[in-house]
Amino acid sequence: MQRLLEVMRQLRAPDGCPWDREQTHESLKPYMLEEAAETVDAIGGDPLELASELGDVLLQVAFHSVIAEENGSFGYQAVEAGIVEKLIRRHPHIFGEVNVSNAEEVVTNWNA
Repeated sequence: MQRLLEVMRQLRAPDGCPWDREQTHESLKPYMLEEAAETVDAIGGDPLELASELGDVLLQVAFHSVIAEENGSFGYQAVEAGIVEKLIRRHPHIFGEVNVSNAEEVVTNWNA
């Protein structure tokens, strides 16, 4: 992930790509939707196509993270830390002391 972030920072640098430098969270909204939809379409098909589409979604995460880093609101580390914390919190049967016996109980705990 660090290499992807480095590339995005270079693309957004003053001597980087004019198109990439102009992008904002708002201007990237259609691309996030498009890449997510293309990823969904690739599921169940060619695994290499799915890998490519997942890369495009990851690019969106990196792009938004670098934009946020530039404006001082957050960086990629906050994105990663947030999802890790959420996964741990929502899986007390793995990381805590909750006992479950099946997937249905996992979903019940997740929703709670």
